[in-house]
Amino acid sequence: MKQFFAEIFIWWHKQTFGIRVRTMFKGEFVGTDELGNDYYHHKKNDKQRWVIYNGPAEASAIAPGWHGWIHNRVDRAPTKDNYKPYSWQKPHQPNMSGTANAYRPQGSLLKSGKRAKVSADYDAWSPK
Repeated sequence: MKQFFAEIFIWWHKQTFGIRVRTMFKGEFVGTDELGNDYYHHKKNDKQRWVIYNGPAEASAIAPGWHGWIHNRVDRAPTKDNYKPYSWQKPHQPNMSGTANAYRPQGSLLKSGKRAKVSADYDAWSPK
């Protein structure tokens, strides 16, 4: 019952009630990625694709192999191609902006140290 009310009122978690109904009647399961997200496409139109996230709906939480498929850049799902990620493809990390774990470069207001001088630094004009 809790999940049902969450689907009605909380759009950013897993799926909405509308997506549940669409998936039941018009969706065909394609596969699951290593993050636990489930991927579907329309039974009659393969170009209509959607994902049901395993947790909060965060667009960056789509695995690299599924990214091309969900955006219609490739026609075959990674489950059909035995997809292996490239060495340069990194595992998902959530966006940490606004948290204590956010990236803060050396010399920023919230981190100690002095910022390194760069060539584009401003030099004040002074008359001669």
